[in-house]
Parts: sequence; C-alpha cells; structure tokens
Amino acid sequence: MAYLFTSESVSEGHPDKISDQISDAIIDNFLAFDKDSKVACETLVTTGQVVLAGEIKSKAYVDVQTVARDVIRKIGYTKGAYMFSADSCGVLSALHEQSPDINQGVDRGTPEEQGAGDQGMMFGYATNETENYMPLALDLSHKMLQELAAMRRESTDITYLRPDAKSQVTIEYSDDNIPQRITDIVVSTQHDDFADEPTMLAKIKKDIVGILIPRVIAQLKPELQKLFTNDIKYHINPTGKFVIGGPHGDAGLTGRKIIVDTYGGKGAHGGGAFSGKDPSKVDRSAAYATRHIAKNMIAAGVADQILVQVSYAIGVVEPMGIFVDTYGTSKVNMTDGEIAKKVSEIFDMRPGIIEQRLKLRNPMYSETAAYGHMGRENKTVQKTFTGSNGEAVNMEVELFTWEKLDYVDQVKKAFSL
Repeated sequence: MAYLFTSESVSEGHPDKISDQISDAIIDNFLAFDKDSKVACETLVTTGQVVLAGEIKSKAYVDVQTVARDVIRKIGYTKGAYMFSADSCGVLSALHEQSPDINQGVDRGTPEEQGAGDQGMMFGYATNETENYMPLALDLSHKMLQELAAMRRESTDITYLRPDAKSQVTIEYSDDNIPQRITDIVVSTQHDDFADEPTMLAKIKKDIVGILIPRVIAQLKPELQKLFTNDIKYHINPTGKFVIGGPHGDAGLTGRKIIVDTYGGKGAHGGGAFSGKDPSKVDRSAAYATRHIAKNMIAAGVADQILVQVSYAIGVVEPMGIFVDTYGTSKVNMTDGEIAKKVSEIFDMRPGIIEQRLKLRNPMYSETAAYGHMGRENKTVQKTFTGSNGEAVNMEVELFTWEKLDYVDQVKKAFSL
C-alpha cells in the first residue's frame, strides 16, 4: 500500500535558526584566530534581546556582541517594525571558560589520542532518491525557503516579505519506496502588514504558487518536476496573517531544529544538536563523519539507502562501535553487521582523525546553520574575519567537506564493486 512521508524546513529568519547562526558565527570567529578553540555557545533570542551563554577556551578574543549584530543584520532584521533589529537589540554575554574536568579528557598530546568531547550516539544517513543523496521531502522544503529568501532580497517580484518562514512537503511513495507525487505543500511566510486581510491572503497565495513554486521546479530534474501536479493541496499562511514573527513572535534557542538540520525525520537522530559546538564535540563532528560514510557508501553502490551509527564515551578515543542498517536494500552479499565491520576498517572514527579528515578546525560553520547541515554543496570560499585589534584576516575555507565523494573508490574496492 502506498504511504505518505512529510518533512519540514525553517528559514534563516526563524527564531531558532537566528540562534544557530549566531552561535556558529561565534565559533567561526574564534577558530579564525585560534584553531584550537573549544567553544560551546548557546544563544537565546526574544523581543529586542539576545543572550549568549556557554563555555569557551581560546587564546583569541572575539567581540561576540558585534558578531551577533552582524549575523542579525545579514539575515534581514534591520527595521524597528520587526521588534528585533540588529542595531537596537540588547546583547548580553554570559560566556565563561570551559570546565577543566571536560578539557582534560579531550586535549591530548596528538590528534590520534584526542578523546571524545562527550558521550552519545550519532547517525548519518543517505539515500539515492536525490542527486545530493538526501531525502526528497526535506530537500524540496529547503529549496523552497532558500528561493523565498532570494526573492525577499531581490525585492522585485515580491516586496512584502519578512525574514521568518517555514515550509513543509508531503510526498506519496509507492510500496517499493519510489516517490509518486507531492500531495501537500505548506508555506508560512512572515509579511508586512496589509490594510485588507482577504486581499493580503489571496495575493500571498498567488505569489507563492505562481512565482515561488515555478522557480523551485526550474531547479529540478524532469523526473522530479513531474511530481508537481495540479492536484497538490497548497496551505499558504493557513492561520491567516503572519505579521508578528521572528524573535518577537516566538523566542528562539540554539539547537532546537535538529531534524531540519539533518534528514527531515528519515533515518535516525542521536539527539545532540550541532550549532554552537566546536568539532571536539562528537555530537557535531561524528554526525558529519557518519554522513560522509553513508553518502560514499550509497554513491559506491553498496545499497539504495543506508543508516550509519557511531557512539562514544567522553574522553575515550575509540568509538564504542559502528552500526549499519541498509533497510534491506544492500547490493552486496554481506549482512549489515559484516558491512559495519568493513566500514570500521575503511573509516577511522577517532575524534581527532575525523577533525583532520574533514578539516573541521577551519571556520566553516556559519554556512551550516540554516537550510540543513547535510546535502549541501562542497566548495571553497574566501572569508574575512576582523580581530579585536581591527586587523583583518583573509582565508580560504572549504565548506561541507563531509559531502565529498572522495572515498567511493576505496569503498568499491573494499566491497568488490
């Protein structure tokens, strides 16, 4: 029997995502001036106020208030009418030094000896249903909001958009897990006030369905474009007006959108958030490493979809173990347990080695903090950071290193593919 599956995304102007972006921008600034920085930064945003809390161990000094304001400004909260503005909001910092009890289990003589920054389990997932090996419903949800943000900044086709928005896509699958059609699309977008509410709702729905959706469809391969039929039920701002939004409409916290950040409910999640944590925290680094494994395994043809789990104890170098689930889609004559053993032979999952393999000590995290950490484009960009003394540092940074298909040949050789 056919089944339905739904995933959601939230925009860069969503309160929780504002928090994530501030926390990750603070990490990037510390890493830019001290690659050995240890950072655990939580951010709270609410009406006219930002609160920073957590622990930092670094040789660098960063003006975190300025960093927070720069992020808020870049997102688009620049008007008093939003009740949350980069230039007028308060920024309170309660950051303090990292506990030496934690640090002694992490810092060792060499990267090979580095212990895990915390206990826990992390999951990576990949599927061949999209070109970027991500679940389709989540991929489409992200694309809608990325395109909506682009339209907001263009201010040509649609001039009334504000930064806060959410999307949701429901897809009907066949018994053999093939997407058949999109049944429902939800888009809720913050907007300027209108004098006439019925006219407002009609215009927003017309613009979303008539302008946004065609722009998203144009990015897709023909086989995915066919999923957008005339039978889709559109729910556009279904509660009515959405003028009050962002931190004024709902408080935001770092790490509250972990399913949006990963696989949209597909696969599994170990429960640990990513943003605000330097790569010594395996919640982040090992989640990236397991995604790297899963994606290379699918690209190599080991299975049609795969879930990879790794687990750690705080301060311990070697992981507790690796688990693999191919959901019955394996293309090799091996059990999932045998596949997991082979994975552990190919990929070194010691925390310090993960940092080296994926170049995680570089300031690459601001770009991860909205529209998902997985399925993004691996590319190299130029970044500039300004120190406390006013000196600018320019550097080349490779983004989304865990999305590289650089282990496909090794996987094929190991599995005789």
